[in-house]
Amino acid sequence: MSMPMLPSELSPRQAWQLLQDDPRAVLVDIRSAMEFLFVGHPAGAVHIAWIDEPDWVVNPHFVTDVRKLLLGGVVCDADSGCAPIILICRSGKRSREAGKALLEAGFRSVYHIDSGFEGELDEHHHRSTVNGWRHDGLPWEQC
Repeated sequence: MSMPMLPSELSPRQAWQLLQDDPRAVLVDIRSAMEFLFVGHPAGAVHIAWIDEPDWVVNPHFVTDVRKLLLGGVVCDADSGCAPIILICRSGKRSREAGKALLEAGFRSVYHIDSGFEGELDEHHHRSTVNGWRHDGLPWEQC
């Protein structure tokens, strides 16, 4: 039995650096529309929900939507492969699952941000105080 493929983990700062270093890299925020809009999101992130309201089930079009984002693979070439896809969610759990789905669908250069946008809960059950994109002071915006 083979081990399941997992997306490569990046810290928020490593992800930001990859986005600066590779102009083809795409940051996909996979949280719900409400989280994306009202909690905030990394500047420049594209929103494709993994699980969203009203049904709160895995988006059956997720892989297809990511393929469309990459123009069906036209951002791939023989030398450098496909554009890196970096996934972010709230704390790194959903992005790992979404990354596995992309890898199983044949994507190669898939990463997920280990602590997500808001990071882990602290002892007071608050986020953005321990780790995460926002905690690290990286560019973000909200509606």
